[in-house]
Amino acid sequence: MSGLDMAAQAGIWALEILAITVPVALSVAYITYLERRVIGWIQVRKGCNRVGPAGLLQPLADGLKLFLKETTIPARANKFLFVLAPILSLTPALVAYAVVPFGETSLFGLWDEPHVMAVAHLNVGLLYIMAVSSLSIYGVLMAGWASNSKYPIMGAMRSTCQMISYEISMGFALVTVMMLAGSLDLADIVRAQQGGILHWYMIPLFPMLLVYFISGCAEVGRTPFDLTETEELVSGYHVEYSGMWFATFSLAEYAAMIMIALMTSILFLGGWYAPIPALDVIPGTFWLLAKTGFLVFLFIWMRATFPRYRYDQMMRLGWKVFLPWTLAWIAVVGIFIYTPGLDAIINFWMPWR
Repeated sequence: MSGLDMAAQAGIWALEILAITVPVALSVAYITYLERRVIGWIQVRKGCNRVGPAGLLQPLADGLKLFLKETTIPARANKFLFVLAPILSLTPALVAYAVVPFGETSLFGLWDEPHVMAVAHLNVGLLYIMAVSSLSIYGVLMAGWASNSKYPIMGAMRSTCQMISYEISMGFALVTVMMLAGSLDLADIVRAQQGGILHWYMIPLFPMLLVYFISGCAEVGRTPFDLTETEELVSGYHVEYSGMWFATFSLAEYAAMIMIALMTSILFLGGWYAPIPALDVIPGTFWLLAKTGFLVFLFIWMRATFPRYRYDQMMRLGWKVFLPWTLAWIAVVGIFIYTPGLDAIINFWMPWR
């Protein structure tokens, strides 16, 4: 490859990265606005409405304020790891978007076959996302340890135990999706659900949908599972952070929340396919983003509705409820797939057979 070709390829990669990073950053900014407005409506108050018309410029003002504030580093902290931790927390949350398929396009008929709209189309995309998303815990643990303070390290340890507990249930829930789709390719999983809402995996795998969504809420530390940021820990693992480093942790949390909503839409809600085949004339990206937006709204609704779990209740839910539930459902799906006579019941959701 010549130098000119390498430069052109590097430019294409840079544009693809910006095409993912910029919308995610803007989505995170305005999800904070949506969250404050929705919680305000639920609690019968106005929410943020000061900066710009209807408060639409409030996220930009908040972001500017955080990035202009003075950054302080505790005197006894490990400065290198203290700065590296928020970067290590945000990077996996953004890198995971590289393999997310946002739809299919034939580029106005220029291609014979529809191409998947993703930065990188991997045939093991599901495995890649599970592996990459689990790396963010290292940033949290590093932030707690590098702060050299008792409250951050306690919050980091809680967050580590929380992720380990619910990551197992999430993985087993995805095994059932893989069993029905017969593939780890996210695009193949979506294609297996085409044909309308009756073909979506939320019907045969509804218990796994609940497990995955609730476990995702626990993994990103959202209410009612925000035990890493409780008042007794004085905000938890990022209590010593300020300015742009604190904003980086917030960006990572909301980016992970959007990823959980995206993956739930792809794995259980038909991805970019419409609920009724007649509505497939509407671009598939619209349907995927609409489903994702609805699930993000559920995240916000849960925050405004449910009280915080006690720590022992949260751990009991993960190990004594979700883990046996997912293992039992894997066995049930396997019995239906491989038992003669019963397989006809579930073949409706297994087009690869």
